[in-house]
Amino acid sequence: MLLAGAGGLATETAFPDTSWWPMAYLGVALLLLALRRDSARWAFVVGTVWGLGFFLPHLWWANEAVGEPIGWLALSVAEAAAIGCFGAAWVWARRAGWLRDRPWLQVLVVAVLWVAVEQVRGRWPFGGFPWGLLAFSQTDAPLLRLAPVGGTPLVSAVVVVVGALLAIVLAEARRLRVGTASAAFVGVVAVTFAPWLVPLGVRPEAGTLRVGAVQGDVPTRGAEAMSQAEAVAANHAAGTEALLDKVAPGELDLVLWPESASDIDPRTHAGIGAAVDGAARAVGAPVLLGTQRFLPDVRYNDYILWEPGRGSAVSYTKQHPVPFGEYIPYRDFFRRITAAVDLVGTDMAPGTGTALVPVEIARLGRTVPITTAICFEVAYDDLIRDSVRAGGELIVIPTNNASFGHTQESTQQLAMSRFRAVEHGRAVVQVSTVGVSGIISPNGVVRQSTGLWTPAQMIDTLPLRTSLTLADRLGAWPALAASVLAVLAVAAGLATWLRERRGVRAAAGRTGAGRAAAGRAGAGRAGAGRVPARGRR
Repeated sequence: MLLAGAGGLATETAFPDTSWWPMAYLGVALLLLALRRDSARWAFVVGTVWGLGFFLPHLWWANEAVGEPIGWLALSVAEAAAIGCFGAAWVWARRAGWLRDRPWLQVLVVAVLWVAVEQVRGRWPFGGFPWGLLAFSQTDAPLLRLAPVGGTPLVSAVVVVVGALLAIVLAEARRLRVGTASAAFVGVVAVTFAPWLVPLGVRPEAGTLRVGAVQGDVPTRGAEAMSQAEAVAANHAAGTEALLDKVAPGELDLVLWPESASDIDPRTHAGIGAAVDGAARAVGAPVLLGTQRFLPDVRYNDYILWEPGRGSAVSYTKQHPVPFGEYIPYRDFFRRITAAVDLVGTDMAPGTGTALVPVEIARLGRTVPITTAICFEVAYDDLIRDSVRAGGELIVIPTNNASFGHTQESTQQLAMSRFRAVEHGRAVVQVSTVGVSGIISPNGVVRQSTGLWTPAQMIDTLPLRTSLTLADRLGAWPALAASVLAVLAVAAGLATWLRERRGVRAAAGRTGAGRAAAGRAGAGRAGAGRVPARGRR
């Protein structure tokens, strides 16, 4: 239990804000050492303890957002239980005869199982929550270069492989088996640093885009909703005009505002529409901005293109609203547990279109498709991949981090944006209302970034790229293959366990039949004055 708890805590330090990426390997190694007992029930408990050690600090921002611990605790426990399922699955799988005495093959199987569990918790329940994937801890590590090869499934799998090899090093060194420990250590070093040999493409393939990004800040926290929304929109309009301190009107191709830059829809509110259009006219460029679209019973989270003098005719609607944050599933049921569900007054409904906004760029004389994944959607593999495959040449992650205070949520999100840049070979702009915002090269290098809770502007010339990485071409196949192999491994282990159990029962039955015969013979002899063996016991 102590090993598991320490392993979870160690793994959390591999993520921002500390970003000590080798700690992910140590954390996995400690978990595997803690799972040596051959009991699936015990392994579930141990895995869950590891998960609590990881997710409770990793998701602390959920407590900040809700204002009471129930949401943070419920989310952390649910995610930790997934690690418990991994522990039980690993015990079942390694019972298979072909795997039991092959530690080097076990290294691969345990990685497959881990990836399968990550895939499940990233899709279920309520659309999943793929936060805290091991892959996202490696944005400063050599393993990041594997992202364009196999995406998050491959990078997470290799993290587990390194952790499993490190567990062998620790276990064999303790037994003074120097040869095996040395071989495993060589494997740790080789697997960790070999990805440096993978080349990354960063050069423009379809020209460049001169962009400005505006972080307007939310200085009126706690104000009445309508006045705050007006102030936030005004902040971003002022920030757009502040770009003119660095560039002349017309020098920018596009200006980016964050999610919820104007929660009052400028398409239907004349005053806000005039403010947005005034800012766009002043800078001489179209503006991409986040807004809310309200219907009688639901609302939508839209990212719209506003063209100066023409308004908005193109938008993308968020496909993955956050359960319990942007909508409440089974509201009547959960209201019995906590009244906090009513903090979400109007449920957000999902959109259905691809996360792609076409922007006409006058300087290039063509339309540039831009991938626009909103906020938490940066964590979903398929959403961004589908958009890039549909033609996205630049990735924009508009987000609103105003609910998370000074927690590490925004830097965790920036790490995911860095991963997506390398995975798809695209420049990425993460633009937030309050920070952290950042501009990222296709090789994952942060070119510019901002602080928290401050107005800021960024300007950069970014490469437009059209080629697809191997990860893009493979699509969901790596994740699907890992899931199928995981099911087969667990099924093989269960089959071996059931077969051995039947054998034990058959042997016990034969022994019992022999004892019964001996008892009958003894009973016959008892008439001659002897005490039967069964009776003696």
